[in-house]
Amino acid sequence: MEQRTNPDNRADNAAHLAQHIQNTEENIGKAKETMSNTESPTIKAQIQAKNERREAAIEGMKHELEDERQH
Repeated sequence: MEQRTNPDNRADNAAHLAQHIQNTEENIGKAKETMSNTESPTIKAQIQAKNERREAAIEGMKHELEDERQH
């Protein structure tokens, strides 16, 4: 069976990145709300660590979005 590769359609990459950024920012907000409603220091630390990873991911996505908009 012959395999064909899909064409590299990057037309909507900027829109997808913008949506991912927005979704991640919303998740950070929801996590902060959860963190304020819990007493467990362990859970708070886990949420904080995950939000830090999310913030780093957002920075990377913003740089990628800039690159996409320049092309």
